[in-house]
Amino acid sequence: MNPADSISRGRRVLGYELETAEGVAVTVQLPSEIVVERFLPTVRSMLAAELEARGFAQRAIADRLGVSQAAVSQYLSDERRDEERFVDDPRLQATVERIAEGFENETMDDYEALAELLELVRAFEDRGPICAIHEEEMPALEGMGCDLCVRGRDQAMQAERDVLANVRRAVRQFSNAPAVADHVPNVGTNVAMALPSPGNETEVAAVPGRIHAMRGGLNVPANPEFGASHHVATTLLAATAADETVRGAVNLATSDALLAAVPDSLTVANFDPEYEGRRQRLDDLFETGVPQVLYHEGAFGIEPITYVLGTSAVDAVERAIAILDRIG
Repeated sequence: MNPADSISRGRRVLGYELETAEGVAVTVQLPSEIVVERFLPTVRSMLAAELEARGFAQRAIADRLGVSQAAVSQYLSDERRDEERFVDDPRLQATVERIAEGFENETMDDYEALAELLELVRAFEDRGPICAIHEEEMPALEGMGCDLCVRGRDQAMQAERDVLANVRRAVRQFSNAPAVADHVPNVGTNVAMALPSPGNETEVAAVPGRIHAMRGGLNVPANPEFGASHHVATTLLAATAADETVRGAVNLATSDALLAAVPDSLTVANFDPEYEGRRQRLDDLFETGVPQVLYHEGAFGIEPITYVLGTSAVDAVERAIAILDRIG
């Protein structure tokens, strides 16, 4: 049984298979599995090729890599498919060349080679290719920058995870609501949520590239990330600074029908659409309280936009959908 089969069987035995809220099976995978299954074979393949190019016989290469001669033959064949993200990384290329040169000149022993590779693994786990692969294998980590692996579990990381999960859920609700596409601005819309006491846009999660209307539905180009919004984030940061309970927002195209559909139970405010000095004008406006609906009627080169605010991204989206439902 090869290592990959053993790990797969181990997952079944240990019950690692999980069911997400969306009903999609996801496997809990440790970054060490990526190191064993993808990083190590790629490094061995690259080292084998580099050592062979320097005149090492396959038996000598096998002794250095701690594998059989048959394994070396396989590493040197064209049949293996190495992980391109590792192969193309200049840090790994430099490390392989340095180790091979050290072996050739007898200036590096096995201990020093191992230290070089372990240092590289740590770098790759900190927002590097191991981190990128880990996010693909575990979508729950997407947008987290692999902070869980590098820094461990803490309250700040959990808060980021909760915000990203809330935005993802809000985006699903928004995308599935009927007639929403008719009220998406030409420049696109976004769903955002801020961390508690945010300091800047990097602490507001939103959809990169915005959400656009397409063929009667919505196109969501990517999962939410922190720092992915500017205009919605600016509005939300001003609102949160004035009222810490307001942490979610979604923007729609301003129209007479939309404003007429806002129920009397919600507070509404109008503001100047100009971008220059917008944050200060919003701060001044919010001194008397943060409205649940905030809009402007546009200007030259600025599309009319309405912001619906809430305690979270889900709350803001549900409020926006309720308003759109009243349009009929």
